[in-house]
Amino acid sequence: MTGFLRRSWSPRIRQLAREYSQSVKILREAPGEATSPALVHGIHVFHCPDELGIVAKISECIASRGGNILSADIFVPEKGNVFYSRSEFIFNPAKWARTQMDDDFLKLSNMYNAMRSVVRVPSVDPKYNIAIFSSKQDHCLADLLHEWQDRKLPLNITAVISNHDRDPNTHVIRFLERHGIPYHYLDTTKQDKGEGDILNLVKDTDFLVLARYMQVLSGNFLRSYGRDIINIHHGLLPSFKGGNPSKQAFDAGVKLIGATAHFVTEELDEGPIIEQMVERVSHRDNLRSFVQKSENLEKQCLVKAIKSYCELRVLPYGGNKTVVF
Repeated sequence: MTGFLRRSWSPRIRQLAREYSQSVKILREAPGEATSPALVHGIHVFHCPDELGIVAKISECIASRGGNILSADIFVPEKGNVFYSRSEFIFNPAKWARTQMDDDFLKLSNMYNAMRSVVRVPSVDPKYNIAIFSSKQDHCLADLLHEWQDRKLPLNITAVISNHDRDPNTHVIRFLERHGIPYHYLDTTKQDKGEGDILNLVKDTDFLVLARYMQVLSGNFLRSYGRDIINIHHGLLPSFKGGNPSKQAFDAGVKLIGATAHFVTEELDEGPIIEQMVERVSHRDNLRSFVQKSENLEKQCLVKAIKSYCELRVLPYGGNKTVVF
């Protein structure tokens, strides 16, 4: 990290390098318990107005409680007076209680007037409660369910909600029944999207996932829900918006196809981007192989975006952008 910082040579970066060097010294002087089985893993993200000394204060906060930073990512935009960081650390819960940790980071947040300061201890804190929305296509939904079953996602799936009435003998419905996950079919129309019923179904969730849900959520729904919603879209947004994007791209004769995971906003397919993936196609692809490649990208991209979100790697930046550590 310091090698990278020295190559940048701006005064602010040189100052960050000095702060990081000081923080490393603090951490080395902290009690050495790196091999203790009692140690627990924590994550802290910080977004605040930029000023000198933030890195050192974060390091001091963790080290003063006997914790040790394992990695630290920092971003200070060249033309923006803001500071972003994500730190992973280990600590002994017998010496740093979870409630005390919240208090310590809250003081740090108040000190720097932070826009966001979040701490998470994955092995202690509750898993995220989510609902998954899906229409007729199963590929993203099924992939998410299997990733969850394999314990690769720190989630509790409270419900699957769809505007498509699946047959009871389909693999998705059988999977949901085996795991006790409710399936809610809502017969939506242009006049009635069932958003009142949806809000009741998702009131206890932390965020929502649209796994190829072919309905547009209204601005009123987004404001009423008030939490993040992650969507997957075929294509490198803002290209090929709306319905049947694979055919749009195929008809356009593109040579690269993609998938974009992004946050949902009132502007269709214009929300801040979390993750994008691409794959090359050619004149040898027919529509079937084109769609298969697209679906594989969508599955991978959506899972990666959700993992990044759950690991506190995604922070808002500049209105319609994201910092993804």
